[in-house]
Amino acid sequence: MLKTLDQFKIGETGLIKKVEGEGRLRRRLFDMGVTPGAVVYLRKKAPLGDPIEVTIRGYELTLRKSEACLVVLEVEEN
Repeated sequence: MLKTLDQFKIGETGLIKKVEGEGRLRRRLFDMGVTPGAVVYLRKKAPLGDPIEVTIRGYELTLRKSEACLVVLEVEEN
């Protein structure tokens, strides 16, 4: 099942299928390691859902909700 990263619940894991957006924002996500094929684990969400903290490529990364909605993942079933 495909979902965007902002729709994930705490503890969910997924495989990045594509990164939407364009220009600087997309380049910034790629520079931070948010690329197709990477596995992402949602660690924490702020009380209002923004920002979120994920583990990707062995490090913790904090993303804004506006950035997370650009990342499309395939959810790994447990």
